Amino acid sequence: MSRIGKIPVGLPDGVSAKLSGRMVEVKGPRGSLCFTASDQVSIEIDDKSISVSPRGNSKFARQQWGMSRSMVANCIEGVTRGFSRELAISGVGYRADLRGSDLHLSLGLSHEVKFEPRDGLTITVPKQTQIIIEGNDKQKVGQLAAEIRNVRPPEPFKGKGIRYSDEIVVRKVGKKK
Repeated sequence: MSRIGKIPVGLPDGVSAKLSGRMVEVKGPRGSLCFTASDQVSIEIDDKSISVSPRGNSKFARQQWGMSRSMVANCIEGVTRGFSRELAISGVGYRADLRGSDLHLSLGLSHEVKFEPRDGLTITVPKQTQIIIEGNDKQKVGQLAAEIRNVRPPEPFKGKGIRYSDEIVVRKVGKKK
């Protein structure tokens, strides 16, 4: 039994959900999001909650049960509060700059790296060494943050690079004389 899947997802005030076939559409103050569930699970919408249950007892159906419930919960949280991911830049001369809506990164490469925000996402740079990505879709926010981090991931000796603000970089000891 899925511990996560058993818990129904509550619908807060101002949020409405509509079920058409296997697709759940959630509308709220920040917009609307859709999720298409697997045919291994059944979704029921009550007055103030959404419940997910497996259609069979197969391993795949049980896997989809908890995942589908989490995806519906992420849709509801996305249209009410939204998601954000914060990146930190460390290194001499490494900096981020916002020109218009485009993010330009100077990371010690022979060229500047440019990122354009995707639809539904906003990029802010409060300091030259801090990047904040915000949006309604958790997957899109995490994907853009991972792509920015992948340009120059943190290296283990000096810790230079782009890292998540809550990431711990395990430092290695350098050469010994």
